[in-house]
Amino acid sequence: MDSKLGHGLDLVKTQDQIYKEKFVSSLRAYVLNDLASDMRQDFEKNVACENDFLDGFEVHKAMKGREIFSRYSSIRCAAQEMVWGSVIDEVNDNIEFLEAQVKSYSNQAEGSLVLDPDFEFPKYYTSLDVHLMPGNYEGRVKGANSLSGAVYDNGFNVFAFGAMGKQFNDIGMSMANCVRLKFPDLLPEVIVDVGCTIGHNTLPWKETFPSAEVYGLDLAGPCLQYAHARAEAMNIKAHFRQASAQELPFDDESVDIVFSSMFLHEMPVKEIRKFMDEAFRVLKKGGVMFHMELPPNDSLTPYDAFYLDWDSYYNNEPFYKTFRDLGYRDLCSTAGFQEKSFFESVMPRFTYVSEDVFEAAVSADASFDENTGRLSDSIQWYGFGSRKD
Repeated sequence: MDSKLGHGLDLVKTQDQIYKEKFVSSLRAYVLNDLASDMRQDFEKNVACENDFLDGFEVHKAMKGREIFSRYSSIRCAAQEMVWGSVIDEVNDNIEFLEAQVKSYSNQAEGSLVLDPDFEFPKYYTSLDVHLMPGNYEGRVKGANSLSGAVYDNGFNVFAFGAMGKQFNDIGMSMANCVRLKFPDLLPEVIVDVGCTIGHNTLPWKETFPSAEVYGLDLAGPCLQYAHARAEAMNIKAHFRQASAQELPFDDESVDIVFSSMFLHEMPVKEIRKFMDEAFRVLKKGGVMFHMELPPNDSLTPYDAFYLDWDSYYNNEPFYKTFRDLGYRDLCSTAGFQEKSFFESVMPRFTYVSEDVFEAAVSADASFDENTGRLSDSIQWYGFGSRKD
């Protein structure tokens, strides 16, 4: 991994801090590649041969008593906490610099930022620190309350261990180009990324569709402040708004694309359904709703479902499994989309392969294997959605 983020909000880091980041990033890569492979081999050699599993929940029960699972889970949890611990001091050491840069970029902005000082946060959001990130997306970390976006940006660099592109934007680049190739007749004027955090996957939509107005929405004001400054630092015009997914701040039939990435699983089912209803409401006829997520459990082998559901039990993401047990097609059709308009895609990372390879994957029927959605050196992204008739 490169400790530099490649934009005007880069921190000044000591050698010790850089080495700490690289150690934690390497540890995560070891856990999610090597140790995960060892755990699968143990399952296939010692567990699968003696049992006929129906789903991931049954695999989980069987694996909980295995030494390799305990080792994997312990190290992965420790590494996750170390991700944030490796960068919080860096942010605190650079607070004056960051505040000055955020202010400077805001003053010369091409895009826009709208925050609501009276915004009311839902209880499911305030009740836990998602991803074991201290203070959640809002901050609430001593000395870095207003700069949780910087904690997230630098922490995500450590977290991703080089698997998500140069600007950690490969999900956004992959999803945007998937839509471009699947719907060549779609010429979007307004694109909305819901649950945008700091805009890693928002800005690729502007890069892919430069004539569109691109909006990033999120609950977390500090992340949006950072997202706006980051976009300006990268000379990409985008608009950021503090808003709820359940009350999108757009008129009926005024949006061409509603997008989200790794967002749905952070909400209870009833809130997901409200968001789906809102997406249908704001989309124009011919508009596209597209969500990057992990694939549904019923599309995977019991072991792969178990592996991807790990976060629901051990990474402060309690809604993860409940969401992935849903039928994604039904989620879309219940919101008003025609069943025939449902689509899903499994694709390689756009910024790592040629256009021909990527286009072939996007045009093919979705097929699933152990690399689908699994953060590793061989990851393939999954997305699903519908087009409004």
